[in-house]
Amino acid sequence: MLTISQVTKSFGADVLFEEVSLQVNRGDRLGLIGANGSGKSTLFSLILGRDDPDRGTIQLQKNARMGFLPQENAPVGEETVLQLATLQDLKSLDRTPLEISSDPVETDFEREVKAKRVLSGLAFRVKDFDRPAKEFSGGWIMRAHLARLLVDEPDLLLLDEPTNHLDLETVVWLQKYLQNYSGALLLISHDRAFLNALVTRIVELDRQQLAFYTGNYDDFVLQKEARRSQQLAAYKNQQRQIDKLQTFIDRFGAKNTKAAQAQSKRKELARIERIDAPEKDSAPIHFRFPQPARSGARVITLAQVSHAYGETKVYADLNLEIERGQRTVLVGPNGAGKSTLMKLLAGVLPVQAGRRELGYNVELGYFSQHRVEMFDLSRTVLAEASDVSKPVPEQMVRSQLGAFLFSGDDVFKPVSVLSGGEKSRLALAKLLLDPPNFLVMDEPTTHLDMRSIEALISALSQYKGTLVFVSHDVHFIRSIATSVIHVQPGQIRFYPGGYEYFVEKTAADTDQVSNDSSEELEQSSQPSTRSQEKERKRLEAEARQQRSHKERELRAKLEQIEKRILELEGRQQQLVVALQESNGSTSEESLELKSVTDELNLLMPEWEQLVEETKALRTVAANQ
Repeated sequence: MLTISQVTKSFGADVLFEEVSLQVNRGDRLGLIGANGSGKSTLFSLILGRDDPDRGTIQLQKNARMGFLPQENAPVGEETVLQLATLQDLKSLDRTPLEISSDPVETDFEREVKAKRVLSGLAFRVKDFDRPAKEFSGGWIMRAHLARLLVDEPDLLLLDEPTNHLDLETVVWLQKYLQNYSGALLLISHDRAFLNALVTRIVELDRQQLAFYTGNYDDFVLQKEARRSQQLAAYKNQQRQIDKLQTFIDRFGAKNTKAAQAQSKRKELARIERIDAPEKDSAPIHFRFPQPARSGARVITLAQVSHAYGETKVYADLNLEIERGQRTVLVGPNGAGKSTLMKLLAGVLPVQAGRRELGYNVELGYFSQHRVEMFDLSRTVLAEASDVSKPVPEQMVRSQLGAFLFSGDDVFKPVSVLSGGEKSRLALAKLLLDPPNFLVMDEPTTHLDMRSIEALISALSQYKGTLVFVSHDVHFIRSIATSVIHVQPGQIRFYPGGYEYFVEKTAADTDQVSNDSSEELEQSSQPSTRSQEKERKRLEAEARQQRSHKERELRAKLEQIEKRILELEGRQQQLVVALQESNGSTSEESLELKSVTDELNLLMPEWEQLVEETKALRTVAANQ
């Protein structure tokens, strides 16, 4: 459907990619990954025809429709939210199109109903549908444009960091929706869990080339390491051969009796096609930073706290205690009160009624977007990071800055020239160089690539203080949170376990919320009686229970087989390396390699069958 052939693109002396090729077929689900600045967004720009390659060709199949969601700055005019979600061709609005559509279809009742369902899934309320889209913030406008693309269902959907403007619950909804999307996906994302759930192939843009890996992001990590190990083993083996030939040439090249043999060795050496040593990947970031002073056991207390914005009550008689050492994530739908609760905890919002009390020896730090405005813009990055209350060795400062992508001469840049994302990363680095013992953090992974997210996870895993945070990155939440506060309109509920514990405990509630949302939309589009609704819900609940039970069984089998496959692949790699180093002379290892390979060949079809059964089960669920 989309063919990229031998494409090269440079900006001055900076070559982003050289003679790269990519084929995207119908139904493909590809994750495009690479370091910040490697050229991912530029590749999207070339595909969309907004820029031209220096060499090579890019072709979209005739009559194929392509949709694109940028990271930010989507256009909006006088349309309502619902009108924006049902638009079929933004070229008619006399603005830069987000979508290239070759065969528009007129908006009809079914399209409108579908748009309402998608908007609801993206956390718009029914009363928002008829509001002008321009009244909303940029993030909400992006959601409306995303809704339009999902409603239109182009044959190829290009998404550039689609989760950036979404809360956790909306990310989960979008993930489930895209799992059943009929078209092909080409996705740029730094959200590891999101990629794992959606893609079946990874395309890595690295060192001006595209490399291809089968499976999701976790599979990519394993395969990349296996490829590197194989290349390293082959390189070492070839170097031994080269050294052996060169030694013979050096030793006997000047002797008449060995001159012919030496010449033969020279020719043999010249014929060898050299294997490059694998370039070392950036090592996982591990660093230590000063730990904060120990606080009292009770870190903060909110007692009978009430808060309202004008006539709108957010909380009434709210009670909450955070204890030392907890790492608590706030989850819940947009508009439920997460931001208000964060600001009440941080002391940014005054308590209108009730009591807010910090515990003994508590030092509070609040990480939010406005924090970056506290910088001295005339300083260098290094000087600003070093300006903390307790002296920190320069090497430690540089190590911390390197973890957040400030390396080499980058540390001497003035803060004034940094982008918003770079300032956000600098704020994180500085915060962790002099951390308080109670951290309140709002979306700390925004603007971070995967390597920096892993650095932040490493840092917060070492952190001995208390943490409350909001994030839409499921991988980050799973890695950090030890407890969950579920924020719903006007109330909160504490779960004394990590994210998986919370998901398990709230599965039934989530089904009920989904039913309630569906009922509201049904009432807005067509009539139904109470008895019909009750019977429909009963039948749907029974079907869900059966599907849930079957899916749990399939998932358990999948996990068991996947665990065994990973063990076998690891052993297979060890045996391959061992045989390469011994030139295949060890018969026992050869027999074991055959046995391992045979078992893998038996397990893979069984794994594929289970994957197809799981996919079919989810398709049935999505269509009911």
